[in-house]
Amino acid sequence: MGQLSIFGAETIPPALTDLSGLLAAQGQVVVSAGKARISVVVDERWRADAIADLMTQAGVTPEVTLTDEGRPLVRTAAVEDLVPLASQWTRGAVKSVPAGWVPGSRALRAWVLAAGRMEVDGERYVLGLDPHAPDTHPVLAQSLMRVGIAPTLIGTRGTGPGLRVAGRRRLTRLGENIGEPPRDPAARSMWPHVAGDDFDR
Repeated sequence: MGQLSIFGAETIPPALTDLSGLLAAQGQVVVSAGKARISVVVDERWRADAIADLMTQAGVTPEVTLTDEGRPLVRTAAVEDLVPLASQWTRGAVKSVPAGWVPGSRALRAWVLAAGRMEVDGERYVLGLDPHAPDTHPVLAQSLMRVGIAPTLIGTRGTGPGLRVAGRRRLTRLGENIGEPPRDPAARSMWPHVAGDDFDR
């Protein structure tokens, strides 16, 4: 991967705002009785385990379980401390990106853990978006541009919308921001990288 950025995920103290990256992906937030809970359904167990670790680091207790369809589901406990984040990311009952949101390194890592994937050609990376919140897609593209990673919005008419990141410089910048992949081999193959990175061998 090369030298990590001094602003990479491993150098930034954990915070509850890290979980905003889950909401940039397909994550959901529910507020009830003065408490909020963030949850996300993912495709693979390694993603759920890594997100659970991130939640623990941010100071909330995670729970990993399965949906009725057998997909991994990870969610926080319902806590008052998440209410401000929930309020920022909702407008009424609809998910909404906060005005001017700039994803920090650990929020980007959460986004990648929830919904990131290398494309088959190994030269492009896609950050998945919530197909049920189409209004967030162009706003999130702008948010990614604010950290110097210009994406292309893809799949807006289908069930797999995403922000595609292409080019060595952009992929390197994304990789430097989010840090090293989890140890699981499946995670390493799906992590943003440029051909020739150490963990690509």
